[in-house]
Amino acid sequence: MDTDLVIRAQRGDQEAFADLVYAIADRFLAVSHRILSDMGLAEDATQQALLSIWQDLPKLRDPARFEAWSYRLLVRACYAEGHKSRRWAPNLRLHSVSEPIAVDRTSAVVDRDQLERAFRRLSMNHRTVVVLHHYLDLPLDRVADIVGAPLGTVGSRLHYATRQLRSELIADTQPVAREVAQ
Repeated sequence: MDTDLVIRAQRGDQEAFADLVYAIADRFLAVSHRILSDMGLAEDATQQALLSIWQDLPKLRDPARFEAWSYRLLVRACYAEGHKSRRWAPNLRLHSVSEPIAVDRTSAVVDRDQLERAFRRLSMNHRTVVVLHHYLDLPLDRVADIVGAPLGTVGSRLHYATRQLRSELIADTQPVAREVAQ
């Protein structure tokens, strides 16, 4: 991020702030959508984060740390939006499959659907760490700075999130036992 642009925006330059928003808005929306798994909530969280950036930017002491600081505000906005909404739960009934599924073009869609279902089952803390580390490709020390947690906690969250995702994906591939009618 251009430090000069941040400094100009801190001083109230609305054009500089508009350039900042232009530079980060799409990425913020993508991150918040991955954390919240709901586009409406993600849009609200992104808008709230941008508003918080506008309001708090003059208080930012080190303009070089704008990126980490702004992501911290985005994560807080995501947590606030996530707590407002009730947890989404699909009303699906699983049917057993007695034969293996033939590999075709739909297998990629099935894989993506299984991964999305497993990802939705993660806690928001776990989703946040996975998104920041794997989607934004941030090192764990920067993730820890953004979420305001110790490095060990972030590493633990990533470990347990990965473990839960793996378990969920394995469970999804297991055939469902049929009930025997008596």
